[in-house]
Amino acid sequence: MAYAYPSGVSLDYFPCHYGTSKLLFRGPKQALHRPYCVAVGGSETYGKFVGVPFASLLSETSDRTVVNLGCMNAGIDVFLNDPEVMGIASGADLTIVQIVGAQNLSNRFYAVHPRRNDRFLRASPQLQNIYREVDFTEFNFTRHMLQTLFQVCPHRFADLALELQTTWVDRMGQLLRGIRGKTLLLWMSDHPPPAADAAVTPYPDPVLVHAGMINDVRSNTNAYLEVVTSRRANAEGIENMRFSELERPAAEGVPGPLAHAEVARALHDAVNHLLGT
Repeated sequence: MAYAYPSGVSLDYFPCHYGTSKLLFRGPKQALHRPYCVAVGGSETYGKFVGVPFASLLSETSDRTVVNLGCMNAGIDVFLNDPEVMGIASGADLTIVQIVGAQNLSNRFYAVHPRRNDRFLRASPQLQNIYREVDFTEFNFTRHMLQTLFQVCPHRFADLALELQTTWVDRMGQLLRGIRGKTLLLWMSDHPPPAADAAVTPYPDPVLVHAGMINDVRSNTNAYLEVVTSRRANAEGIENMRFSELERPAAEGVPGPLAHAEVARALHDAVNHLLGT
């Protein structure tokens, strides 16, 4: 399903809060009357620049309330450390957990903002010692920092990548175990998960997540769904997205309406199977 919008006009995401959470979610706000399902994840789940994200499409086709708890640029920590989100997810019939990248996690090498996880706060003495030639005060965002460190020295970057991957496995396991109720782990990307021994680079999304890491956490979830979007969806680009000219670079980096539709179709069958309908 495609949606055409006038160019140069941004979407109204009807931003909303749930309960005592300080996080800002995409609306319209849903009533938390059971039965309902939940989707947690990053910018893809939020559906930035897309008129109808996959959570809303799934709600329409399955006749179930699907609460979109996606957050822009979220890492695992933003959900794991929010009691309101964990409570809402635990009250759901099913929680869809999108696999997000490993870059936006506080770890022993650097700290990120507790709610805006893509914001780099500070480097540890260990990281500064590893990259003595780098001025960490120049960085505001984790992705920019990681890409710079990789370009400075891919060999030294490997230690940082391993730390992030180990931290990701630990936190994702905590998140899945902390949700009381059924969960479905969702891979949503234009490529399948790379092999564990693939070259370590901080570029493809989800950043630094490979198949071995997913296998390590699958025992904590009821189901795993891998959705690799089609060539047609990947070729759609920004054609049916809605954004201002200033937002064009960001729009080019997220999935469009066709990708969301493919994810929603795949989820429809998986959700019905898990919930016995």
